Amino acid sequence: MEIVRNPTRSVAIGSITIGSGHPIAVQSMTATKTQDIDATVAQVTDLEKAGADVIRIAVDNKKDAEALAEIRKQTTGNLSVDLQENYRLAELVAPHVDKIRYNPGHLYHHEREKPWQEKVEYLIGIAKDNDCAVRIGVNCGSVDPAKLALYEKDDSITPMLESAWEHCDLVDSLGFHRFCVSLKDSDPQKVIEVNRRFAKKRPDVPLHLGVTEAGMPPDGIIKTRIAFEQLIGTGIGDTIRVSLTVPNSRKGEEIEAGRKILDDIAAGRVRTVVDYGLQTLNIISCPSCSRVENEAFVDLAAKVKELTEYAKDHKITIAVMGCRVNGPGETDDADLGLWCGPNFVNLKRGGEAIGAFGYEEVLEKLKEELDQLIDAQTVG
Repeated sequence: MEIVRNPTRSVAIGSITIGSGHPIAVQSMTATKTQDIDATVAQVTDLEKAGADVIRIAVDNKKDAEALAEIRKQTTGNLSVDLQENYRLAELVAPHVDKIRYNPGHLYHHEREKPWQEKVEYLIGIAKDNDCAVRIGVNCGSVDPAKLALYEKDDSITPMLESAWEHCDLVDSLGFHRFCVSLKDSDPQKVIEVNRRFAKKRPDVPLHLGVTEAGMPPDGIIKTRIAFEQLIGTGIGDTIRVSLTVPNSRKGEEIEAGRKILDDIAAGRVRTVVDYGLQTLNIISCPSCSRVENEAFVDLAAKVKELTEYAKDHKITIAVMGCRVNGPGETDDADLGLWCGPNFVNLKRGGEAIGAFGYEEVLEKLKEELDQLIDAQTVG
C-alpha cells in the first residue's frame, strides 16, 4: 500500500528531496564529540550505511566548526548542522553542510539586543549563499519565552505553533522557500496535535516528525510509532527521526526503527493507541548526541529505568537529560528531572532544584523522591 502524502512543496537537501510526493527521508544525529574527527567520520559513515538520508551534527563553537570542515571532506552523506545559541556560527559551517537547523527558542540567547527577525534574515542569507536548506526546529522545552508569556502555562502547543507560523511567514517574505519545520514534544499525543494543527494552516510546508526525548527501546520506539502512525497515516510527514537513548555503537537502531515504522504503515500494519499498552510510569530521556557531557548519561538512563520499575503503575513522569543545553528547560514539566553535567547530576522535583549529586549517588536520592511522590498519590 502506498502512503498517501500531503502536497507539500519540494525541498532539496543535498542529494535527496523531501516533500511533494518524494519518499519520506529518515534521519539521525551523531553522538560523538564533533571535534573527534575520526570518531565522527566513522559514525557518519555507519549511519549512512544503515540507510540514513540525512545526518545531523552539532556545532557549538569555532573548534567544532573547524572539525566539521574536515568531516565533510571525509564523508559523502547529506549533512545537516544543528545550531544552538550562537547563530553566527552559521557562516562558518554552511559551506560544509546541506541543511542548517535553527531553534527559534534559542535565538534570544545570543546578542539579545537584536530582534529575532534580524537574526533569521542573517541565517537565511547564509543559506542562500551556500545552497543550503533550512529546518525551523521548534521544541517543547525551549520555546521562545516571549511566546510562552502570552498563553496559559498548561497550553504548551499554541506557543509552539505561533512561533513556527511566525518564522515561516518571515522566511517566506524573504523569498526563501527551501525550508521545512519540526514541532517536537516528548508526549506523542501532543506531537500528533501540534503537527495536525500546523499542517491545517500551512499544508505547503514539509514537516520533519519526531518525538523528542522518546527514551530507550522499546518504549521510545513505541511512543514514536504512535505519533508517526497517526500523522503519516493521514498524509502528514516528509522526513522523520526516531530519537533513542542508546550507546554510540547502536545509533543505527534509530534508522532501523524508522524504516520499520514506515514499512509497517505502508503495509497497513497500524494499531490504535490503546493496543500498545504503555506503562503509566513515563520515563523520557534525550537521544545520545555530541552534547552529552558525560557518556555515563546513557548508563544512568538505563539504571533509572531499572530502578523505577516498581512504580510502573503510578502516573509519574521522570526526565533524564544529557546536557545543559536542553536539560534545565526540558526537565521542568516532569515530576522528577535529572540533567547531567560532566561530574554531577542535577536533580529536580517539579521544576524545583533539589541539588547536584554524583552519578551513583543520585540514584538513591531519586528513589527517596520517587517514594515520596508515590506516598503522596496513595494518600491523595
